Amino acid sequence: MTLKYKNILVAVDGSKEAEWAFKKSIDIALRNEAKLSIIHVIDSRSFATVESYDQAVGEQASKYADEIMTSYKEQAQRAGLTDVHTLIEYGSPKVVIPKDGAKKVQADLIVCGATGLSAMERFLIGSVSEHITRSAECDVLVVRTDDRD
Repeated sequence: MTLKYKNILVAVDGSKEAEWAFKKSIDIALRNEAKLSIIHVIDSRSFATVESYDQAVGEQASKYADEIMTSYKEQAQRAGLTDVHTLIEYGSPKVVIPKDGAKKVQADLIVCGATGLSAMERFLIGSVSEHITRSAECDVLVVRTDDRD
């Protein structure tokens, strides 16, 4: 018996590692004939203070999210996927992805890049992928390379 994933959630943040995770998630979704949900979490904690002085910061983050999600969805469809969905959420990525996002799409696999934050941020707050791995209720694939073979 071969296990097939039905609902794959891939986390993207615009980083090189997230791009690799996204590409691998397309391959996995194609092989499993699965639905692919692409999630981008706008870390509202990072601009909450700045936004009190400049509302444009939040608007720019939302515009960027819309643009990258449209691009990711189009890429997935060009690759042959027909069941592709996008989610833009607000909050802490390490909480939203494995809890709220995974539940919304009934994910049985979460795919994420190994890094995405600076070394200093990882030292201070821990990596998002580490938190996803620890708190997800489904399988998690942490992608470290762009080698898709």
